[in-house]
Amino acid sequence: MYFFEAVMLICFGASWPMAIYKTLKTKNPVGKSLIFLYLVEIGYIAGCINKVINSMDWVLWLYIVNTMMVATDIYLVTYYNRRNRLKAAPDHR
Repeated sequence: MYFFEAVMLICFGASWPMAIYKTLKTKNPVGKSLIFLYLVEIGYIAGCINKVINSMDWVLWLYIVNTMMVATDIYLVTYYNRRNRLKAAPDHR
């Protein structure tokens, strides 16, 4: 029975759309840690691999969705950090 694993993934997954929305709205990912996001991403990827190797079931899709949402947040944090750094840099013309 994978009920509790699914509940965990649904609960964790519910927070990612809010995190993505906040980043998009503020365009300023201050306080977000790329190291943390990468660790979470590695964990979700490991969960996907485990499902494929040991027990392929529908919960794999929850891992995949969460992995994609974290990847989106990683992209946004990286993009806005770079953009904000370039805006703050003095103009050397």
